[in-house]
Amino acid sequence: MGLYLLDYGAGNVQSLANSLTKLGYKYTWVSQPEDFHKATSLIFPGVGAFETAIAHLESKGLFQPLKEYIQSGKPYFGICIGMQVLFESSAEATRKGLGIVPCPIESFDTSDKAVPHIGWNSADVISPNDDTEGVQPSSSYYFVHSYRAKYDSVAYPDAMSWVHTTTQYGQEIFISSVRKGNVFGTQFHPEKSGNAGLALIDAWLRKPESEHTHAPPAPIRTLIPKPTHSLTKRIIACMDVRANDQGDLVVTKGDQYDVREKTVTANSAGAVRNLGKPVALAAKYFEAGADELCLLNITSFRHSPLQDQPMLAVVRAAAECIFVPLTIGGGIKDTVDPDGTKRPALEVAGAYFRAGADKVSIGSEAVFTVERLRASGWQKGDGTSAIETIAHTYGRQAVVVSIDPKRVYVDPETYEGPYQSELVYGKDDGPEVERGKAWWYQCTVSGGREVRDVSVVELAKGAEMLGAGEILVNLIDRDGTGLGFDLDLVNLVKRSVKIPVVASSGAGNAQHFVDVFRDTPVEAALAAGIFHREEVKISGVKQALRENTINVRD
Repeated sequence: MGLYLLDYGAGNVQSLANSLTKLGYKYTWVSQPEDFHKATSLIFPGVGAFETAIAHLESKGLFQPLKEYIQSGKPYFGICIGMQVLFESSAEATRKGLGIVPCPIESFDTSDKAVPHIGWNSADVISPNDDTEGVQPSSSYYFVHSYRAKYDSVAYPDAMSWVHTTTQYGQEIFISSVRKGNVFGTQFHPEKSGNAGLALIDAWLRKPESEHTHAPPAPIRTLIPKPTHSLTKRIIACMDVRANDQGDLVVTKGDQYDVREKTVTANSAGAVRNLGKPVALAAKYFEAGADELCLLNITSFRHSPLQDQPMLAVVRAAAECIFVPLTIGGGIKDTVDPDGTKRPALEVAGAYFRAGADKVSIGSEAVFTVERLRASGWQKGDGTSAIETIAHTYGRQAVVVSIDPKRVYVDPETYEGPYQSELVYGKDDGPEVERGKAWWYQCTVSGGREVRDVSVVELAKGAEMLGAGEILVNLIDRDGTGLGFDLDLVNLVKRSVKIPVVASSGAGNAQHFVDVFRDTPVEAALAAGIFHREEVKISGVKQALRENTINVRD
């Protein structure tokens, strides 16, 4: 087999390479147009924006050779953008696609759901009695996209003959994989779909190449949406990574963001709390069933992120042994190296994506950007911020904005400040310290050490306007307390935006996850310390959710 991988120059394609290595397959990267003639099988693991993908293919002279390769009848497997480029066009782009599947890629309807579609969902085979190409009806696969090809047998009957599987999100049914002739493509990411995804890749590669050349057209069906979709709630394990006093990178965890042990001496503060090695913990959480992993670089040398080789090495090593989505945060901003070299945030993010990260998390920089946006009268951004540049190149689904607010208590009878509409009122049956009080949530920067005159709603809305695809909602007041997620805060943010939200800070037991998914519409929940200390196991959290009829991935 002459297996080649196509890297168009943007996004995390390393994860597919890691998957192939894990499965024992050898491959070669396409480096020039002539390589298409050498390939006997081709995988295009595209990640990012349609416009960027087509532009990069054209600039490298690969667009037409790719089309000719597919038309030659040799096996082709496209992933995400690698599938979407098969279509005529995309609503997010001015450039046209390959036009092999005769219908357009359009944006999701946001009226009944958060967009992007992020998380684990089912893939329903159109002809289950035929070869399923490794797709298992009992499995969930990882999706992360804002645009889709709608299953529409009336408007695009010829295109529907390409459909292998469909997936429902909200009340929309879209094409989640195509298969016809020599072509196979998935909207979901098998390389990020855990063991189910690895099995799918292995099934495609194990099949003789001659059997990949004549997949029959699919029957045309009339599909009616079910009352609810199969998207699961996500459990995310987070690891705060920093250098300890000996210079080694360790996973730590703070209490209200203080990561040092309480024991001090006359000459020094307590040691940095050490809860394990980041790569070992990441591998452990993958095996335990975490739906996503998050590495937050909170060490001081993040001000020169591209010279932070230890952290880049951690991401590379973690990506080699985990096959679920990985988010990296810390230092994703415009920086200047010690030698004076300017490093734009886009370059920093690109380095982490190439190392194996799928998303980047932006914290303090997002606050400063939204402050400028507010000063402009909430006009659109100028296109230069970290959020905007990364979202434009890689797609908004690649950008997470992490919010670190604190409660600001006010007199509910006399407060006339600018955040009246955002006030949360203590409940009569709530904690005694909250009764009769009201508060709003003020954003902080620099790991919670500095407050800014920005509310959590302003930051969430501003981040969405600038192009963020997901909001991570922390709360300094709850961090490390084990008191449970702040449900009022989570609901406040969910009401303010149309993008997915991740709840964080305060989880102390499995019931707290049940509470946040039952009492808010949040898409995911994150925890750190309780997992590191094994006070609660991921399996225990998922079991509790299942017992309360909350859909989670096995």
